Amino acid sequence: MPDSMGFRPDVEVRSRDYTIGAIGAGMIMAECHLAAYQQAGFKVGAIASRTRKHAAEVAERWGIATVHDTPEALIEDPSIQVLDLAFPPDQQPALIRHALKQPHIKGILAQKPLALSLEEARKLRDEAEAAGKVLSVNQNMRYDQSMRVLKEILERGDLGTLVIATIEMRAIPHWQTFLQDYDRLTLSNMSVHHLDVLRFLFGDPSEIYTAARQDPRTTFQHQDGITISTLKFPSGVIAMSMEDVWSGPREEGFDSDIYIKWRVEGTDGVAQGTIGWPTGSPSTLRYASKRTTGGKWVEPSWDTHWFPHAFIGVMEQLQHALASGTAPALSVADNVKTMALVEAGYRSMAESRAVKLAEIEI
Repeated sequence: MPDSMGFRPDVEVRSRDYTIGAIGAGMIMAECHLAAYQQAGFKVGAIASRTRKHAAEVAERWGIATVHDTPEALIEDPSIQVLDLAFPPDQQPALIRHALKQPHIKGILAQKPLALSLEEARKLRDEAEAAGKVLSVNQNMRYDQSMRVLKEILERGDLGTLVIATIEMRAIPHWQTFLQDYDRLTLSNMSVHHLDVLRFLFGDPSEIYTAARQDPRTTFQHQDGITISTLKFPSGVIAMSMEDVWSGPREEGFDSDIYIKWRVEGTDGVAQGTIGWPTGSPSTLRYASKRTTGGKWVEPSWDTHWFPHAFIGVMEQLQHALASGTAPALSVADNVKTMALVEAGYRSMAESRAVKLAEIEI
């Protein structure tokens, strides 16, 4: 529903008729996906994880009737129509491929990153198309309320010709333990939110320059702890995305300053805001426009959050695509472009230069 200023920070649920099978019982599934699905009235028919005991605990909490012993058994359950994956990216492709073989599976919602490499992501895109299945990727920041309202403001032209945008993250995400086994960390698993949402707001960039350093506050080996990426767009927009994902000091007794902030400037206005997830608050947005606010700052507001409410939109867009026969808003083909942007960032780090996206095969 629109807010008092006519914006739509949250989606309207148009489709909720498909039975979901949930694979994974960690924080993202238990605290975000299933909480959102209950609020939206989506039907979750079964759950499975790496351990049945953990899956059963989550099933009891959310009233899920069926617990399968393995993810493969859930995928083969003929009552499941939509597969919701919250599994590590090294194991996710095999489960997607198993689902593509099942006639009763109509759609798949995969986590990001879709796979550990761009090459594997391209293969999954092509295999899903060949199987006639709808494969969608959970780029949930596009459904953060401030990002949705910002997109409306940009599409209305309130800020005039766009000039510069920034996203600055100084916060500590929920680092899943399996990430310690990968050679890629922040750009692939956290910056992917910001790089994707910049594509959502401004279109495909023409080049990216990424600098990174190891973070001495991170206890496991990695190559990209802190990352700063500069993107150029064909429109002339320049954008910066910075991820400081062990922001600190943060020990007990230290007055830490944790936040995610963003800002967009145009010739006729400015919009800025915060992503509320690190503090458990709603995201915020305020803007001033010579065209529509008389140069005065105005601040739309809402009570919903990125976590978990944005996950309603992610599942809704997949179910609506199935019901309407249209492409999902978060299509795998579009996500391959985000994966290509991440890959270009890693090439930029390795070669200490700006990398044009035309260099990356999609």
